[in-house]
Amino acid sequence: MCIITHIKRCIMRTNIVLDDILVEEAFKYSSSIRTKKDLIETALREYVQNRKIKDLRELKGKIQFSDDYDYKKMRIGK
Repeated sequence: MCIITHIKRCIMRTNIVLDDILVEEAFKYSSSIRTKKDLIETALREYVQNRKIKDLRELKGKIQFSDDYDYKKMRIGK
């Protein structure tokens, strides 16, 4: 079942069995997370972010820039 929220996100309900020791350990690393739902959502966000970084690293050496490319010009506020 998919519930559409006001920001056009699909929220799925699911039941999962979690390792209690692993969950308690994860809670120790966060002072702001109070619920298992928030813990899982944070873990999923961090997982996706880490995978995106990994994907960028795989591009190393595969992108060629023109000789006059100046990355500093693209910085905001410069």
